[in-house]
Amino acid sequence: MPRYIYLFLIIILNTSCVKNTTSTQPISDSMYFPPTTSNAWEGKSLASLGWNQNAVQPLKDFLALKNTKAFMILVNGRIVIEEYFNGQTISSDWEWNSAGKTLVATTTGIAQQEGLLNINNKVSDYLGVGWTSMPLAKENLITLRNLLTMTSGNDDTKQLMIKANITYVADAGTRWAYSNIFQKLIDVVSNATTINFETYFNDKIKNKIGMDGYWNFGTIFSIYHSTARSMARFGILALNKGKWENTQIINENYFNESTSTSQNINPSYGFLWWLNGKSNYMLPNEQTVYSGALIPNAPPDLFAAMGAKDQRIYIIPSKKMVVIRMGDASDPLNPTFAASGFDTALWDKINALIN
Repeated sequence: MPRYIYLFLIIILNTSCVKNTTSTQPISDSMYFPPTTSNAWEGKSLASLGWNQNAVQPLKDFLALKNTKAFMILVNGRIVIEEYFNGQTISSDWEWNSAGKTLVATTTGIAQQEGLLNINNKVSDYLGVGWTSMPLAKENLITLRNLLTMTSGNDDTKQLMIKANITYVADAGTRWAYSNIFQKLIDVVSNATTINFETYFNDKIKNKIGMDGYWNFGTIFSIYHSTARSMARFGILALNKGKWENTQIINENYFNESTSTSQNINPSYGFLWWLNGKSNYMLPNEQTVYSGALIPNAPPDLFAAMGAKDQRIYIIPSKKMVVIRMGDASDPLNPTFAASGFDTALWDKINALIN
């Protein structure tokens, strides 16, 4: 071989080696977004993550025992675990219950970034005067932000959101109480956009990230139904602070505000998102303040969409992780609370797997 060709090959080889060694992370550790036009989805093995294979079966046994329908763990958007129980399949839909509040919060934020509403404005600016049975001066205190943060001051014992039931308990912003008052945001978005809420949601979120599903609107509950994979898609959007691939679907500043303490009464609550790792928390249907984190054995940076019967989307930014749980109530005698002892028990099993 001529000497100049030999030297050329050495230079090429050395250049390739430099490129490989300067890569900050392998492709498999980059963020992955599943295609929006198909159900194809990349996976990642437990072995590649160094997780404990022996903890998988105890986790599955626990999920089956606790009336789970679907369960997923994703890392960097890739599926690590996907299991279905009790007749549920990859194509079966299920109810999100109050986990769907986060869909409403996100849709509201998109309407704000499009200049169609402002969350600091009065609700009556969009629904008209007299949408409550409160004295007018008290009704005028309620902003969209109060609906997002559960601080509207309404009577939270009445869950049917008709005018007669929206009565005064405290000035807006002075009392945190979990209720269905958030549903008025659906009417606000519809009026502000002059488009049916579901049509607007489909255009701005569902279709852009490849979700399936549908809304079932009611006077007590407005509930989204979808497959577990569609719930996971929204989880990936949340993990990426409102960004899907190269598109910022929801303004990052708004999303960061949504997943941060929104008021000083219940630090474990954002804009319809639950937050872990705070100094104290409150629960639905109570005014008790509990000391410590919402889920003490889960990562402190976790934030979650939580719904009745233990519907869950856990987002853990520090681990690039999304966890999905759908199903019937883990405890049929306690089916309604958004936050329950199920979370702690489940995280015992997850910790045994990932640590």
